[in-house]
Amino acid sequence: MSLNWQEILGVSGARIQGGMVTDFGDSAAELVAAREATIVSPLAHLGLIECAGEDARTFLHNQLTSDVNHLASGSAQHSAWCTAKGRMLASFLLYRNGPDYRALLASDLLSTIQKRLQMFVLRSKLRVNDLSQDHAVIGVSGSLAETVLHHCGLPVPAKVLETCTYANGNTIRLDGTRLLIVVDTVAAAELWTKIAASAVPAGTPIWQWLDIKAGIPLITDATKEAFVPQMANFDKIDAVSFHKGCYPGQEVVARTQYLGKVKRHLYRLHTDTAPVR
Repeated sequence: MSLNWQEILGVSGARIQGGMVTDFGDSAAELVAAREATIVSPLAHLGLIECAGEDARTFLHNQLTSDVNHLASGSAQHSAWCTAKGRMLASFLLYRNGPDYRALLASDLLSTIQKRLQMFVLRSKLRVNDLSQDHAVIGVSGSLAETVLHHCGLPVPAKVLETCTYANGNTIRLDGTRLLIVVDTVAAAELWTKIAASAVPAGTPIWQWLDIKAGIPLITDATKEAFVPQMANFDKIDAVSFHKGCYPGQEVVARTQYLGKVKRHLYRLHTDTAPVR
């Protein structure tokens, strides 16, 4: 999270710890709002990288688990990058920005993944750039999420995993009630103020709870190389193509799929008390 973005959020009452907005003063009320109203959340736990250049599509198609060749303009897809043993190094929400490809991933993996991807570029004509300092990621969730974006003059994608481009960034529809905004940092303060006038500001953990409800995993530094995609249900969110050519770990992922050797799966667990490890 850039210092400028932290200052903007601090004016709104954000409490920041370890580079993440924990809450805006009342996490319990924010959780209620996430259930019953419309919230806006700063998603500093996500970083943004860009693959730009004429070989970007081919490069990513040969590295990631998803079918990048068929990622159309105005679309997004879930994806992952694996080791040769099929274990996920990172997960992405990949989308097009004109001819270039951008990926949202766990911010604590961004530096490592950017450098590792760069190692495989070799003679390919592309650049792998960290855009996190120049962009902010904002999530809006609730029954009035579309209305809030319209009031701010932002385009609203009609279908799930569709995207729209506007002057200062992109909007991405995650599901029926959740939308992402990737906005240039210079325009973030004004946009945040407009959205926060109509939606309840909520800390990043509230958004992570919504991700859990939606069954969307995020690989972080703590969980990298711990799972093959099927263990985290990536095959169920169309983050894995079983019809494309080779990519790192493809043989293991395919064998796991067709031979039914998955011994671990992802489940949602609800408890009224704190879990004990």
